[in-house]
Amino acid sequence: MNHYETVFILNPVLSETQIKETVKKFEDYLVSKGAEMIHKEDWGLKKLAYPIQKKKSGFYHLFEFKSSGEIISPFELEFRRDDSIMRYLTVKLDKHAAAWAEKRRQRVKSAKK
Repeated sequence: MNHYETVFILNPVLSETQIKETVKKFEDYLVSKGAEMIHKEDWGLKKLAYPIQKKKSGFYHLFEFKSSGEIISPFELEFRRDDSIMRYLTVKLDKHAAAWAEKRRQRVKSAKK
């Protein structure tokens, strides 16, 4: 099992329910393929560094999960098929990046309290 992190940007014209449905769809896809969801974050609406599809902002989401490498390609294919996804990036975390991600999760937990 490899440790992965995916950040994706959703179209800003989507409603709150459409955003939740889309995020749930991708989370369910990962779980159905045997991935273990470690953490997910909603970063909210953020301004983009440059326009994408003539949009200047987007809803950012992060998934952190463990899975085998075979499901990454089909997972990214699902992103390409979905019109509500503007951009995505999946990276495999090494032990140092995984440790940093754990520290980030702890900071997020302490900030919410």
